[in-house]
Amino acid sequence: MPTTKRCGTETAGNKAIGGVPTLHYFDFQSRGRGQVLRLMWEDAGIAYEDVRYSFKEYPDYKKTRIAELNPTTNIPVVELNGRILTQSYAILRHFARQLGRYEGETEEEKYWADAMCDIVIDWRSLFIQAFFADNMEETYPEHQRTARPRFLQALETHLKTHDLSASGPYITGKNITYADMVLYQICHDENLVQEGRKGLKDCPRLAELVNAVEERPNVKAFLQSDRYLG
Repeated sequence: MPTTKRCGTETAGNKAIGGVPTLHYFDFQSRGRGQVLRLMWEDAGIAYEDVRYSFKEYPDYKKTRIAELNPTTNIPVVELNGRILTQSYAILRHFARQLGRYEGETEEEKYWADAMCDIVIDWRSLFIQAFFADNMEETYPEHQRTARPRFLQALETHLKTHDLSASGPYITGKNITYADMVLYQICHDENLVQEGRKGLKDCPRLAELVNAVEERPNVKAFLQSDRYLG
């Protein structure tokens, strides 16, 4: 059976989005696209129900409960007041608009956050393809040697040279966006933020962004809590 845990207490953030959302996602430690939703909710002080499916039990639920919620049978899926929300990045942008934050203030900021998010989407697709391949012991090391450094270099360059990003610490400057959480999460999932940022030793600007995300008060408290699973 999937595990369900209530996280946090209701705040003005819950009122802004219309209630307490329920997240359906893998029991995959604190990793993956579903984790980015948790990061946003934790940062915004939003209470939520966290439903986690083990990889072993998920195939059965994929054909039943998840298929009822989402015809593509993909997760994360969010339930909120009878509504079903799918597609993780669309969900993030949806909540950003409802909260009036995390999206960027000007049209240029919104564009740049979306553009950087799209780069990370391309990176994550290759990461997932390599990490979950049947011959992962071959495909993932190859990914680490080739695709990953290419994306790291591109993102580092963008963060250093774009007019908005250069002012730091976030993608659009001083205000965090959903895209910062998306970027943080792929670095986390590729084990680049652990061990004193060892994996980001050649990317100081990206390391600055990672540090800024982790130092946000609610995120810091979350990472030090039993809700954070590594």
